Amino acid sequence: MHAFGFHTLALLTAVGFAGPLLATLPGLRIPVIIGELVAGLIIGKTGFGVVDDADPTFQLFANIGFALVMFVVGTHVPVRDPALRSAAPRAFARAVLVGAVAAVLGVGLAAQFGTGHGALYAVLMASSSAALALPVIDSLRLQGPQVLSVTVQTAIADSACIVLLPLVIDPRRAPIAALGGLAIAACALVFFVLLRTADRRGWRRRMHDYSEKRRFALELRTNLLVLFTLAALAVSTHVSIMLAGFALGLVIAMVGEPRRLARQLFGITEGFFSPLFFVWLGASLQVRELGSHPKFILLGVGLGLGAVLAHFAGRLLGQPLTLAALSAAQLGVPVAAATIGTQEHLLAPGEASALIFGALLTIAATSIAGALAARGQGAAAKVEKPAAKDKST
Repeated sequence: MHAFGFHTLALLTAVGFAGPLLATLPGLRIPVIIGELVAGLIIGKTGFGVVDDADPTFQLFANIGFALVMFVVGTHVPVRDPALRSAAPRAFARAVLVGAVAAVLGVGLAAQFGTGHGALYAVLMASSSAALALPVIDSLRLQGPQVLSVTVQTAIADSACIVLLPLVIDPRRAPIAALGGLAIAACALVFFVLLRTADRRGWRRRMHDYSEKRRFALELRTNLLVLFTLAALAVSTHVSIMLAGFALGLVIAMVGEPRRLARQLFGITEGFFSPLFFVWLGASLQVRELGSHPKFILLGVGLGLGAVLAHFAGRLLGQPLTLAALSAAQLGVPVAAATIGTQEHLLAPGEASALIFGALLTIAATSIAGALAARGQGAAAKVEKPAAKDKST
């Protein structure tokens, strides 16, 4: 291994192309992060050990990527959509039902594998990934009241589980984590009030026009300043920086994200920091430990299947099984759990890899469920068209 430098950055950028390359394979719909994680596995601990995931510079870049990924996830939560209000009660009821089933399954898995992490497993299985589910829904052009409801359910579960994760992953630090989370929420609220005030008085628009005219990127600079300030607060209060990124993303989603800012965030996040983070995460995982501890392979299977089974409980409240499986998509919460658990040495050897393995199984289930839902929607549309023609004749 060599000291972190430009040669390492070049290597990480190059192997990050594995994500887009795998995603272009026809018919498979492989998420970009899968290729990036695999690339990290190959050059990290599990593979050839070319990079050192413990290098402080590498970890700093990865943490910046982690914060930005959660920031973008927060901006994807559709909090301003007025149609969400009517769908919210039923979606909330389904999220609570899924959480109850996940709690039972989590306790059972923890007892079976003797890890004592029942609450953590429950949060993981109850979570939904807005960053995964919403793009799948958009790309497949799924529509209708049931789809809108699953969108709301995903947003509720994603938000709740991101807040709960720091409290359950290390119960000893739960009071400190709660106080740190409240501090970050208070700072985010203050920033929301300032943005709303600036928006109503026209200051934000004037700054946007001036910045665009002079090419100063002032909005991006401002948001990065707030993001890094919240991240510093999170680190000092022993709270995961994912809360800092997600809280700021929600604020921007509530106020309204300018298209220019969205493009800039997309560029710096998806173009560099996000691939680097997922490559680092893959490099930090020791998948060989699963071979030494085969029970954790079964744990990963249990977490993945348990998540899908827990979300199938939505069928009791009238949700189609395909959309129930779609809502089981996991990404941010398992990644955060593996990251925090690895950095703080809170998980047993191989357990972090089991968490990611379980998440990958939910991603596979989501891909299959999305394709089935799109096929069913297409078949329904074909049936409706002839019926409409018959009425017109």
